[in-house]
Amino acid sequence: MARILVVEDEKDLSRLIADWLKRDHHLVEQVYDGKSALEQMTGTSFDVVVLDWMLPEMQGIEVCRRYRQKGGNAAIIMLTARQSLDDKAEGFESGADDYLTKPFQLKELAMRVKALLRRSSSEHHTKLSIRNIELDIENHRVLKDGKEVHLLPKEFRLLEFLLRHPQRVFSADEILDSVWEMDSNAHHDTVRGHVTRLRKKLDSDGEPSVIVTVHGVGYKLGTEDA
Repeated sequence: MARILVVEDEKDLSRLIADWLKRDHHLVEQVYDGKSALEQMTGTSFDVVVLDWMLPEMQGIEVCRRYRQKGGNAAIIMLTARQSLDDKAEGFESGADDYLTKPFQLKELAMRVKALLRRSSSEHHTKLSIRNIELDIENHRVLKDGKEVHLLPKEFRLLEFLLRHPQRVFSADEILDSVWEMDSNAHHDTVRGHVTRLRKKLDSDGEPSVIVTVHGVGYKLGTEDA
């Protein structure tokens, strides 16, 4: 599972790209203009950014250039209808890692994302933790005080999702969209039930809960002083 940002101002295309990438169990976020993209890219850690060249507010190539100047190291795939060799050279010189010409097949985009993830150094960050709990992504294991805790697949994905976003509060709808994706049978009670089970399996007596309910908003990862 990787964290991917899709930057595409054509919202129907953006949705199609996001839905396709979620099939590979990636966490996908979407923005629709260059200014928002740069803010999101510099404020959040992504593994891959799918970046359209032609964007409102700021061109994708300028977003890419400024992001690299700020030290950003996410892999970037540039999407564009421009096909000339000079345009491709400009895209790579701005800091893009790959270049895909529109129109394209979603399957090809997914293959290129996989290839970039194999090359990316972020692929090696396979363990996430909070307090006495460690989630081992590569081996699909969760340890509490060094002892393995059995989690169901969606419990594992929910915990991983929250661990990857330690400061954010997510509504039930946002969690459903990211963790359950296109499962039409999942609903708010599904999220609530999984949160309850994770608490029973992972919480320690006298300690704040691993998952905190923010009333009227949603859920977030618990901290030491939560």
